[in-house]
Amino acid sequence: MKTPFGTLPVRLTMLALMLTAPAAFAQQEVLNRATTTTTTAQMPDVLQPVTQERLDSSWRNTADWLSANGSYAQTRYYPGAQINKGNVSRLKPAFIFQTALNESMETAPVVVDGIMFITTSFDHVYALDAATGREFWHYTHKMGQIITFCCGPNNRGVAVSGGRLFLGTLDSKLIALDAKTGNLLWETQIGDPDLGYSETMAPVVVDDKVLIGTNGGEYGIRGFVKAFDVGTGKPLWTFYTIPETGQEGVWATKDATGRDLHRDIDAEKKQLADKGGDFYKTLGGGVWMTPAIDRATNTAIFAVGNPSPDLYGAIRPGDNLYTDSLVAIDLNTGQYKWHYQYIPHDVWDLDAVSPPILIDVRGPDGQMIPGVIEAGKTGHVYVHDRKTGHLIRFSEAMIPQENMWTLPTPEGARMLPGANGGVEWSPMAFSPKTRLAYAANLHQPMTYQVEETPYPGGSKLWLGGAFKVIPSEAQWGKLVAVNVDTGKIAWSFKTDQPLIGGVLATAGGLVFNGEGNGYFRAFDAATGKKLWEFQCGAGVNAPATSYMLNGKQYVAVAAGGNTQLDYKRGNAIIVFALP
Repeated sequence: MKTPFGTLPVRLTMLALMLTAPAAFAQQEVLNRATTTTTTAQMPDVLQPVTQERLDSSWRNTADWLSANGSYAQTRYYPGAQINKGNVSRLKPAFIFQTALNESMETAPVVVDGIMFITTSFDHVYALDAATGREFWHYTHKMGQIITFCCGPNNRGVAVSGGRLFLGTLDSKLIALDAKTGNLLWETQIGDPDLGYSETMAPVVVDDKVLIGTNGGEYGIRGFVKAFDVGTGKPLWTFYTIPETGQEGVWATKDATGRDLHRDIDAEKKQLADKGGDFYKTLGGGVWMTPAIDRATNTAIFAVGNPSPDLYGAIRPGDNLYTDSLVAIDLNTGQYKWHYQYIPHDVWDLDAVSPPILIDVRGPDGQMIPGVIEAGKTGHVYVHDRKTGHLIRFSEAMIPQENMWTLPTPEGARMLPGANGGVEWSPMAFSPKTRLAYAANLHQPMTYQVEETPYPGGSKLWLGGAFKVIPSEAQWGKLVAVNVDTGKIAWSFKTDQPLIGGVLATAGGLVFNGEGNGYFRAFDAATGKKLWEFQCGAGVNAPATSYMLNGKQYVAVAAGGNTQLDYKRGNAIIVFALP
């Protein structure tokens, strides 16, 4: 993509920043020396323990927003309707809070008993009055000496349970904070940042366990989801997204939609025989986004990212399980239940990254069954049977697809979608009223260039080539509403810039979404008609949340821009309400 520093791989790393932006490293050195918690004002005694019952019933709670995606089902649907289609045109800022960092923001504000918790790049956490923006405390994580991360120094939010907040950090730690004071209660190391592990995802808490995955699929890590004890940080179990044996899979030749992947299976089998199977240790498979939790079956369901290296597949013959897959595991033990792989042996970095959503779906026989939906970088929404993982249907393509599964070449082969999507990490929303899923898509034509690249070791970027934006071709975004029962597109709204950030749906018949040019908009959930917009001054590349306080509904969103697509940076949380 084009950055202020020239053409770089689409996914940025600290190595790239070190070579091109000394100021970024100077800022990081300041952060490494920073203090921990600064208390600005006395927090009122309003916080009540966030019990398991509160977390289980959060999907119907209008007062709070208790997790990054609103509930264990991750529908990002707010059940309140004070702000609705009839009055949203009157929406005004209630307050604007500016953080200490002018850098990419992907946080989803969490609100508990009138207290808002937000995060920033480089793992700052703030506690605010959710009605006025008054700051109560500010925590700055003291970063380790080595940090390696992909796609920006982001943090996507906290998890909350009891009186604690839980935060994943860029130096691959999980930490617990006292929600009232911001004081550090414990921290535990999740992975080795010197090997490319990092954390940007919001964790999830259930039954006194904190679950968190890992970034690092561009560095030759071995992906995982881990569970830790909420009180002590003690490790409880680990599920590796790359199995020690069997990662070659079934030698599938088609993707989830039935299209030919142009694999040379005989050549891959010979490569496996010559090479052996120990490449599982560096096969990637990061888990970027928060798992969904099915309480009825005690199951965690999550999407697994790309294999390593991204584009050079000869070094990793086979299907490369469980990369590019939807995976279900037992919540108590971490044991495998099922998986569904969208793109076996991915050499295009079109991995699964957007968080899955648990809803009832129409099965093959027309009856409603428990389901799970996932948005792909391919530009499809996939609908699955939640019990087995079986793919029931996939949506019409939401963005252009051209030359699908053309193999990368040394010179560069053009294919659409480009490596960012489709739907990147951006969370979808689902409305039970409309039966529509709402997905933020991007269109970035790219060429895929492969290069023979052995594992470089340590925390060095390992793409095995490059994916490059084509400067002469237009880039744009599209907010798309998909009927999950038919796979048909109900409506779409084209935007000037590729969309990345996420969606919020509400019982007021609204859908909220932001754009990199600073516009934050509300749409009619049924028709897609634009009803309201506000210019936030920096890229709105984070998912919005909503809550109710003292009889007034609020909508909160971060306007901090985005490193990955190089949208205008900012440092604001903007909260809206009716006058």
